[in-house]
Formats: sequence, C-alpha cells, structure tokens
Amino acid sequence: MATQILPQTSPTGLSSTMNPASAKRHEPTVREIIEAARSAPAPIRGVIACTLTTAALLWGSFTPLDWGWLGWIALSPMLMLVRLERPTRFMYPVVYASSLIWSLATLQWMRLGDPAMYIAWVALSAYVAMYFPVCIAISRGAVHRLGLPMLVAVPIVWTGLEYLRATLMTGFAWYFIGHTQYAWPEMIQVSDLVGAYGVSFVVVLVATCVAGLVPLAWLERLKLFPPVEVPTDFAHLPAEEIVVQNSSRAEFRRPWLNLGLTLAVVAAAFVYGVVRRGQADFKPGPRVALIQGNFPVRLKHSQDEYATIFRYHDALTGMAVQHQPDLIVWPETMFRWPLKIVEQDVEEAHLRAMAPPIDLTEQHRWVDDWKDPTVRATLREMSERANAAMMIGIDTWIAGQDQIRRFNSAVMVTPEGGVGDRYDKMHRVLYGEYTPLKEELPILAALSPLGDNGGLSKGESAKVFEYGGWNFSPIICFEDTVPHLVRDIAKGAEVSDQKVDVFVNQTNDGWFVYLDEAGVSEGSSELNQHLITASFRAVETRTPLVRAVNTGISAVIDGDGVLIEPNVFINGDAETREESISTMRDPATGKLRKSLNAAIIADVPLDSRSSFYVAHGDWFAQGCCVGALFFSFVCPFRRRQQV
Repeated sequence: MATQILPQTSPTGLSSTMNPASAKRHEPTVREIIEAARSAPAPIRGVIACTLTTAALLWGSFTPLDWGWLGWIALSPMLMLVRLERPTRFMYPVVYASSLIWSLATLQWMRLGDPAMYIAWVALSAYVAMYFPVCIAISRGAVHRLGLPMLVAVPIVWTGLEYLRATLMTGFAWYFIGHTQYAWPEMIQVSDLVGAYGVSFVVVLVATCVAGLVPLAWLERLKLFPPVEVPTDFAHLPAEEIVVQNSSRAEFRRPWLNLGLTLAVVAAAFVYGVVRRGQADFKPGPRVALIQGNFPVRLKHSQDEYATIFRYHDALTGMAVQHQPDLIVWPETMFRWPLKIVEQDVEEAHLRAMAPPIDLTEQHRWVDDWKDPTVRATLREMSERANAAMMIGIDTWIAGQDQIRRFNSAVMVTPEGGVGDRYDKMHRVLYGEYTPLKEELPILAALSPLGDNGGLSKGESAKVFEYGGWNFSPIICFEDTVPHLVRDIAKGAEVSDQKVDVFVNQTNDGWFVYLDEAGVSEGSSELNQHLITASFRAVETRTPLVRAVNTGISAVIDGDGVLIEPNVFINGDAETREESISTMRDPATGKLRKSLNAAIIADVPLDSRSSFYVAHGDWFAQGCCVGALFFSFVCPFRRRQQV
C-alpha cells in the first residue's frame, strides 16, 4: 500500500502554521491515523477486476464451455472482498453489475422461446444476480462483526442462499455451483445425504480457502485497501507497520489450519463417494424406449403440423418396437390432440355455454368434440400395436361446472386397459405456463407468451404408475430440476409402500433452440444444463431417471448420476441404415447429440440403496439458510470488532 507523507495537521484539519502559537499541539496516534484512513474507501478498479474475473470463470464453469474444474476457483476473486474491513468505492453496485453480466450471458437461451421472453430473461437475470452482493454483504458482516472465520461464514451463507433461490416463489434451482462437478461422480454422491447443496458447500469451501490464501500484497496491488495518509511527524514509522495495522482485518488467520480443514472435507466427500458407489448393486430393470422428436415450439403450436409431429413419433415408436421395450415414453405434450374429459355433473347445455364465441353450428361441433373417443382409441391402438405400455405427454382439458381447466399431463396407456391413470404437472413454469396476479394486474399478461390465455391449472398430487411389476413416477418438464419436489414424490411413495423404481421425465426443450437459415434447429446450452441439473435428482433419491425430450437430450441416468450408453440408439434422420449411429455422443467432438429425431432403447439399472436425503429432507440447506438469515438480522446491530 502506498503511504503518503503529508504536512502535519491539527485535529481541525488546519496546517500547524495556521494555528495560534498558543494552541496545544496534537500528535495523532497510529490508531487515529488508521481510523482516518478507514473513512476513505479504496478505489473502484480493484473490485471491478475481482468481480469480472469471477463472472468470466463462472461462465466457463457451466455450459456451453462446461469446464467444471473452474468451479473450484470461480468464486475466489469475488470472495476476496469478504476479507476487507471497509467496502471499496461502489463495491456492492459493482458486484451486482458483474453478476448481472454473468447471469445475462448464462441465461441468454431464455430469449429463444418467444419474443415476450426477452423481458423474462432480463428479469430473471436481474433476480439471480442479486444473490451475489447479498452473499458478500452477509458474509462480511459475519466475519467482521460476529468474528466468525471466513471459512465457516461464506459456505454457510452461499448454501443458504442457494436453498432460498430454489424455494422462493416458484424457485429457480439451476446453476448451483455444485452442478459444475456433475462429471466427477465420486464428488456428487454426498447429494444422497444433503442434496446437491452439499456439493455446493464443498466447492464454495475450497473457493473460500483459495480466496483467503491470496497474499495481502496481492490485495494491495489490486488497490483493495484505502490509502493511508501519514503526517510528516510520523514519517519515521515503518510504512509496513501502518499497512499491516490497516489491513490486519483482511488477514487469513491460521492459513495452514484452514487449508488442512478444507482438504480434509474434500477428501471426506470423495471417500464417501467412492464407498457409496462401491455399494451399488444395479439390477436390470424395465427396458424403456425414449422417443425424441425434433420440433421447435414454433412448429409444435401450429395445428398444420400436428399430423407431421404424430407421424414422426409414431414412426420412431415403430423402429423401437422391434427391440421389445416394456415402456415407451413420448416427450411432453408431443401427442398434440388434447384428452378431453367432461365431469359427470356437467350437462350438454352447460358445456355449450362454455364454448368460445362461435355460431350455433360450431357450438354443436364443439360439444361433439368433447364426446369424440378418437384420442382414447388412438392411444390404446398404439399401445396394442407396440405390445408395450406407453407414457404419453398430452394436454388434458377438463370441463367442470364453472370453467374449463387445462393441464399438462402424462397418461399411462396399456395394451390391456387403454388409457389409465393420469398425472397433471404440479410445478408450473412462471410466465411460461401461468401468469401470477393476472386478474389484479392485467399488464402482466403482456409479459408472458401466454397472452390472454388462461394458462395451465396446477395438478393436485404426484402419481405412481405400476406396470410389469415396476413403479414409474412421471415428472414433467422443469420438475426434474426442483430438488424438494422430486424428494417429496420419492418420500410420499415410500410412505405409501409404492417405492419409485424409475422416475420418468417428459420434457419439451424445443423452446430453446436456434434456427438457421434453412430452418434446421440447433440446441442451445439449456438442453445440456437441463440434463446436468436433472442428474442430481437421481443421486439424491437413489432412483434412476429416464428422460424423453423433444429436441433432446434424452437419456438414462443411473442412481450414481451417471449417463449410461443405451442398448440401441436409433437415428431417425438417417436416410439409410448405414448412416445409423449407435452412441449418444458424437465421436468427433465428444458432445452429446441433440436436435435430431431419435429413439433410445435401454435397460434401466434399478438401485436398491436407500437415501438419507429422501428420509430427512433439506435439513442441511435449511440450517444454512437459517444461519444466513440470522447473520443478516444480527450483524447490523453489532459493532465492528476492533483490531
């Protein structure tokens, strides 16, 4: 730190030559000099360098670059700010601005769904970015006002805020820092103890330790300390003494002990993962066929394309049937004609009264459509031809006494019984599937691609479909990214003696694709990140997860969170059998295939291990959240500890 030598001044700020000769001379102490220095913030350039570095490293940690090893150090530059006793100039606005740059760049795929989604993209990015300065502020309070070690405070605060982000309002459990380690199976096995939050805790622990081990001299070069102005009479004092006094609060005390503790936690997590993976005794389960169409949402919503979408999925089903699957899964809403149900107490006149503004002839046709058995008959015929059960993604319309409710559903169809039980999606996507407060604030409808559409109704409960001696539990779209939802489904099934053997996710990621000039779709990083996030649900519940996804990436994930190669991979876009491919990955790039018509046939490995997380829930993350909230409430009333 540069130490400036200034003319001697009195406590009033006037030079000694301007004071009356009789005035008593005041000689400030070193502490007074330090306190005066602390009142002037450090310049802004250091915090800009730190936060932009974190933004860049964090972006590289996730898809599309997917350099997971960066996750261990990505937060370290920003976390150095926790060491500072005094915030730099504009520190929190700069932290927020840099975090917003990261979130906008990371979530840019949201804008692809609909022009109205640009607003949602910016709004969600602004919301996610808010957690970064909040983390720094609470952590600094815990360290400098409560005296907690940085190595304790920061991981607790970060993990608690991740839990808050996953549960507040409808929640957004994407891009946890622990998700960067999905490709290191041994490290993510702690998820069956404390959820994916445990992986985040370990990663942030390492990042905090690295931030603490950065020498004070580096913080000085970054101009993170305020300048110290020393009067002439104190020129004889060693500058290092004043620098050390001023920066002592930023010192990472007992560095070797902190490093040892950090390495011990990482080693413990790794050893636990090795042991748990060694306990796996996967047994062959049902053979599933995952049907993957390749239809951007623009085509899905066009009624002219309904028949084309059906033909592609039906043809892929026919290709898969020769491999004798037990269950065939179609993606979310890829059977485009809705399943219409009229409640028993609804009479024809009442149904006609709920028709849209159309003439009398069309009203009769409207009523006849509700009685038409074609959809049910078609679904049963498909199952009979395949000689297999089918789980179909479909819209369900239910006409009740007061309104027509629409659901995003999964229906189970069997050769023996036709259309059976149905699951209606419970966790709806904000603005994508429903608009909150639309009645009170009609302007909100303009921010959603739903427009004046009523959106979707919420399903009432989870379902378990039994077939062939196996229990299948459907989860639709982004439900596989919600830790507490999937955990509650698994727990509820165990309580009712219907342990889930396989989670079945039906997704339509056709919202998030690019179209080139020829109209050919190319999947965005959302497709990869969705798969990565979903893989943690398999570890948390020790239940395999299969995913049938429009545009991809369809996959089978075992109870260790590992993608398994299918028995058969059918390329539906191949013009000849010789062009067919047999692996999920492109051998030239090593990347998972997406944006193609395909069918995946695989034997699902059943997992007999139990899960502490399923049994006991989010006790760890909730504890961290309580800790973070406690720090935020208590710290403002505590004075900074004196050096």
